[in-house]
Amino acid sequence: MKSRFARLIVVVFTISIIFSCSNSSTSEKKQLTEADYKKATAHMSSDLNKLISNQITSQKWLDDGSFLYSKQTENGNEYILVNPVSKEKTTAFDIAKLASSLSSKLDKTIDAKDLSLRNVNYSKNSNNVTFSYGGNNYSYNASDNSITDFEDNSPEVSRNEHLSPNGKLAAYIDNFNLWVRDINTNKKTQLTFDGIEDYSYAINNAGWTKGDNAVLKWSPNSDKIATFRQDARGVGEMYLTSTNVGHPRLEAWKHPLPGDLKVFKIERVIIHLDGTPRMTQLKMESDFQRSTTTDHIAGRGGEFLDVEWSEDGSQLSFVSSSRDHKIAHLRIANSNSGDVRSVLKEETETYFESGVRMRNWHLLEKSNEVIWFSERDNWGHLYLYDLTTGDLKQQITKGEWAVQQLLHIDEDTRELFFTAGGKEEGNPYHRYLYKVDFDGNNLINLTPDAGTHSINFSPNYNYFVDIYSTVENPPVAVLRNRNGEKIADLETADITRLKANNWQQPIEFNVKARDNKTDLYGIMYLPSHYSETGSYPVLNYIYPGPQSGSVRGFGFSAVSRDYQAVAELGFVVVAVNAMGTPGRSKSFHDFYYGNMGDNGIPDNIATIEQLAKQYKGMDLDRVGIWGHSGGGFASTRALFAYPDFYKVAVSGAGNHDNRNYEADWGEKWQGLLVTDKESGTTNYDNQANQLIAENLKGKLLITHGSMDNNVPPSNTMLVVEALIKANKDFDFILFPNQRHGYGNMTDYMTRRRWDYWVKHLLNMEPPKEFSLDNF
Repeated sequence: MKSRFARLIVVVFTISIIFSCSNSSTSEKKQLTEADYKKATAHMSSDLNKLISNQITSQKWLDDGSFLYSKQTENGNEYILVNPVSKEKTTAFDIAKLASSLSSKLDKTIDAKDLSLRNVNYSKNSNNVTFSYGGNNYSYNASDNSITDFEDNSPEVSRNEHLSPNGKLAAYIDNFNLWVRDINTNKKTQLTFDGIEDYSYAINNAGWTKGDNAVLKWSPNSDKIATFRQDARGVGEMYLTSTNVGHPRLEAWKHPLPGDLKVFKIERVIIHLDGTPRMTQLKMESDFQRSTTTDHIAGRGGEFLDVEWSEDGSQLSFVSSSRDHKIAHLRIANSNSGDVRSVLKEETETYFESGVRMRNWHLLEKSNEVIWFSERDNWGHLYLYDLTTGDLKQQITKGEWAVQQLLHIDEDTRELFFTAGGKEEGNPYHRYLYKVDFDGNNLINLTPDAGTHSINFSPNYNYFVDIYSTVENPPVAVLRNRNGEKIADLETADITRLKANNWQQPIEFNVKARDNKTDLYGIMYLPSHYSETGSYPVLNYIYPGPQSGSVRGFGFSAVSRDYQAVAELGFVVVAVNAMGTPGRSKSFHDFYYGNMGDNGIPDNIATIEQLAKQYKGMDLDRVGIWGHSGGGFASTRALFAYPDFYKVAVSGAGNHDNRNYEADWGEKWQGLLVTDKESGTTNYDNQANQLIAENLKGKLLITHGSMDNNVPPSNTMLVVEALIKANKDFDFILFPNQRHGYGNMTDYMTRRRWDYWVKHLLNMEPPKEFSLDNF
């Protein structure tokens, strides 16, 4: 429907569309062709990964202590067996012979070059391989080339069940209560009985995300479960309605917002399974539903975050976080009595985090100590505390560099193994593995080669596989011992075939932030036909965080989203990790705390201006910006706040006003909502896009899914309403019945984004027809 204020575009499932046209006559514009788009999309094909030879594609430590990995070659995968003691490296089995035997068994031709196996396990003693193919399990005897069906005896559990460590029980939710199922007998036992709607056990609902699986943590000996009862009574709800013929389907769920009087709280409980099931409620006030690593208390698979069992299950340690994340309180509960004692408490001016995507605090039972992570000196470091007194014994790591993840603690040798960034010269986002003694002595870089390192420890932590790369250099894999000594060279990836396919190497860059002092790092993509005498519009990809940046990693990648693909249409694409994103110092991350409307945009502008001085083909009169979710918020903000720099924006599913997004997010990065009674203004006004929508000058395409249960579409509708009131012209695509990522509409959205750039920055017409299959 078209109004005199705006062109509103609604996409239906037939993918018919009324797309707005520029005021310019189409006859004045050059037409891009289907061939142009097709050539560009070749640069985003996953098939490019297949052109990398000698790259490790899977790896597994075997029960006998050896290491099995597969590597990609021009003729298919090869499987290599490595003995870390003897340093011997041999071919585990002949994949061509296996493919031939499998062809005979299945009575169809299977080419070894295209054969992809899953769940591969190998026994050198029996020369036997077990694997999955086509949804079935097989056993291959390499001695006589025979293949038989293989019965997988591992416990079968549904995606909503939590398997106990001993593999005998599976915990799940049914009718607001927690149950367990005996894996062998299928007998089901109810563990809690008073759970009701809005006051239920182990529920996986954080507002912005929700699921049917339980949130809990099994004790090591499988006789106890740590979980909680979520109190959602009185918490406000979020509403979505479907698009269909007839009555729409209402989707409603509890979803607290910043400033709400009632938000989620949890009552911590321990359930005992030795004998008749019983429950112990911890003797403490209810906690806010917060964690120190993410804006949820559920990790992958529903793991209860910030919780740690003692080895014998007699004690449960956990961290209670304040509603605004400024206080982290380490506590220990007696699992039988429910008594809780305080160990230590840390308070910050902004927000406390205990690590990067994983907690770095751990209790040491043998020595009665605690390893604690803190950014109190502006850098993420490890500290040693006395568990009894809560007194600080030692700062273990120190310096202007940041510990990222604590991977292993050896209490016997009193050594810590952790990743960190910024200690070595060069890009601080390159992660290295270090070892240090509990007293802070003997700090060693175990991975000295420059780059981002991926680590895979052996079960006994005596060895590890180190795979490292940079944006420019493809992966190299080596085997090292716990002291960092190289045991064996494994593989060095070869990108000869990739380069021969017109692959374009991204450019890693280092510039200064808006303050002209702070180093920023990013990646730029130039078209293969780039010339310094040419003129290329700039496309700025942005994801402002604050929990992550625009560049998620600085390792090698054959394909990075559609960055190179869209560059091939005639653009220069730039992404940079601005101030306000993690992985550096605390002050770097805190830079725009309390002002999320900043979004790091001034740093993006400073980056583009500096790059343009070196790359003369960049046209700063034609700069576009795009992003999704937080990036949708930021890209729209850029067009409103800097209308003379950014001329075009494509904004997807943005959280344009965090008062309309879940409480945990906004209250962590913006602070608790405060309203001035006299003026009616709030401390959230500086991040609300709709309040500056009247500044729009350029071209804006806003998109959202009508059933987005992560960032509710009301966020975008606030901006749409403000633009209409301001009599601004813009474009809007609403994807009916689609969630946050647009589902089966994703390719369609990619196409429309490309069309928008072509039309409004290249001043050309996109191809009239182009198969979405190419995306």
